[in-house]
Amino acid sequence: MIENKNALMLLLLLHFYKSGLYDTKDEISTIAEANTKLSECHRGRRLALATENQLIMDVEKKSSQGSQGASPSLPLLRKEELLVNMGPQHPATHGVLKIVLTLEGERIVKTEPVLGFLHRGVEKLAETITYHQFIPHTDRLDYVCAMYNNFAYVRAVEKLLGITVPERAEYLRTIVAELQRIIGHLFWLGTQALDIGAMTVFFYTFREREILLDIFDDLCGARLTTSWYRIGGVERDLTSKIIQDIYKFIESFQSKIDDYDTLLANNRIWLARTRNIAVISAEDAVSFGLSGPTLRGSGVNYDLRKVAPYGAYDKVKWTVPLGKNGDTYDRYWIRIEELKESSKIIKQCLDQLPEGHYLAYLPKIVIPSKDRVFTDMESMIYQFKLFTQGFEAPPGDIYCGTEAHKGELGFYIVSRGGGKPYRLKIRAPSFIHMGAFDQMARGYMIADIVTIFGSYDIVMGECDR
Repeated sequence: MIENKNALMLLLLLHFYKSGLYDTKDEISTIAEANTKLSECHRGRRLALATENQLIMDVEKKSSQGSQGASPSLPLLRKEELLVNMGPQHPATHGVLKIVLTLEGERIVKTEPVLGFLHRGVEKLAETITYHQFIPHTDRLDYVCAMYNNFAYVRAVEKLLGITVPERAEYLRTIVAELQRIIGHLFWLGTQALDIGAMTVFFYTFREREILLDIFDDLCGARLTTSWYRIGGVERDLTSKIIQDIYKFIESFQSKIDDYDTLLANNRIWLARTRNIAVISAEDAVSFGLSGPTLRGSGVNYDLRKVAPYGAYDKVKWTVPLGKNGDTYDRYWIRIEELKESSKIIKQCLDQLPEGHYLAYLPKIVIPSKDRVFTDMESMIYQFKLFTQGFEAPPGDIYCGTEAHKGELGFYIVSRGGGKPYRLKIRAPSFIHMGAFDQMARGYMIADIVTIFGSYDIVMGECDR
């Protein structure tokens, strides 16, 4: 290309000479020599560039040999670790959580969760009040799904006392528990998608969640920190209006689930941010004590509703969805499938709902209904004694686990008799899951931290207690 340009320039100069623009041929020869030198300069530059490229290839080859055992002659990069504090005010942590990140570039080397910012001494507080009085305090653990905290606690107390709940109450408990599971998964799906970058899903899931919160408002007079479960049954029965509202919701909910799946299942951004991210094997998941969708996403078939049935779960037909890869996408898929299974459980329970009492008649243990208190002197005396002294619990210790939407929520109670627990310990799945955070985050990018944390579905009120 350069030679052709030189030839063209010489032709132009000859034309100028013939036209009288140049008086001598020396000028032409001088310009020709200059172009010749210019051409040689370009050739020299190309040779230097080829030599430089060959040098770079030799260094890279030596570097790769050095990584296999031989020491590289020339270090290409300077490795340096950086400590970064994420939180405790970060909006994507869904609570007050601090994570100390050790980074190498944008790659995660190590993570150290710093917990306890929301510690309120709930377990110690339980030792100072009666068993009945502690029920509303459990609402404030996982405040996104307060009903499950109530359910898990009253089941533990009933196991300590050795009492049986009426069959209708078991069905009612199961229905409301699965409604609460749907609320929890809708909240998780909307916020996880929002954290990753999909805003539309957030509006869709909160639309359905709002309907269920209205049902809870009719049921117990509260939307968030609900309190409806009672030791021995439930606080009140479902009205015909609530039953019809639940039926109406279940009939239309399947199409809503399909909408969520359509927006995310094959979304390339969602797939890139969730597939093969935060992978944990079945062996590691069991070793860390994981439970719920986080455990079943790794393919471990463990669900307390099947392993140790309670409520009406053994009286209806449903399946436990299991993942294969143990990544964030599998945990998403598990929760989508559980939305479908919860709908099946609720519908079957409503269809099979038996007649009978919703609260056991045990005057010395169970709080009497308001009708009895206002019309029966004995019931009024029992109510006074239950709220001032509590019931007499037998000495001993028990553990009772309940399959909440996050995982196994358990209560361990130690009793020395009397109306108050001697010791009470809560097995919060959010706290247990944070123990595996470092294992699941190492090697991934700093942008994946929010995705990994969100896949646990953690609420820090439950984690810190």
